[in-house]
Amino acid sequence: MIDPNLKFPMTHITRLCFLKNIIKNPNIIIGDYTYYDDPENVENFNQNVLYHFDFIGDKLIIGKFCQIATGVKFIMNGANHAMNGFSTFPFCAFGEDWKDVPLTPGFKGDTVIGNDVWIGYDALIMPGIKIGNGAIIASRSVVTKDVEPYSIVGGNPAQVIRKRFDDKTIKKLLKLGWWDWPFEKISQHAKQIAVGDQSLIL
Repeated sequence: MIDPNLKFPMTHITRLCFLKNIIKNPNIIIGDYTYYDDPENVENFNQNVLYHFDFIGDKLIIGKFCQIATGVKFIMNGANHAMNGFSTFPFCAFGEDWKDVPLTPGFKGDTVIGNDVWIGYDALIMPGIKIGNGAIIASRSVVTKDVEPYSIVGGNPAQVIRKRFDDKTIKKLLKLGWWDWPFEKISQHAKQIAVGDQSLIL
């Protein structure tokens, strides 16, 4: 069995880690077998989750079997400033004379990445984004709106390039949910999953 609790699952390779094993923030939740690749240092992932302040309480939730490339960044809700006043300046953050000035940042909710999502090099995910299962985010994309399951998006702002499969197949794949199978069943069908064997979804 390939142990999802190993930090470095590939012998003698330290540029790729099973991501959940380097996360210390309880507001970042990572599924089994999701990996992050960084030739410099896999710990860089932690500093690529930006403006993630405890007092806001938003979560970054990433599903199982995701593939996250070097330099992917997540902007969290702490980056948002109020836009309904005459200034966007966060007066109360500095306390003292300004401690009673209201702070009303635009809270967009948790950032949720589904299962089996591939996020390419240097992509940027904005606060509160939901990315569906099986989606692909092209390198250097800026994702400003939710991404449907099994869609390929790219650009700034990211736009749908195409769907990976027709709607009928996508529906069957979502129902199949292979990422939730026991390890033994995944291993038994891994080749079929990898090559897109249609018999799995008939």
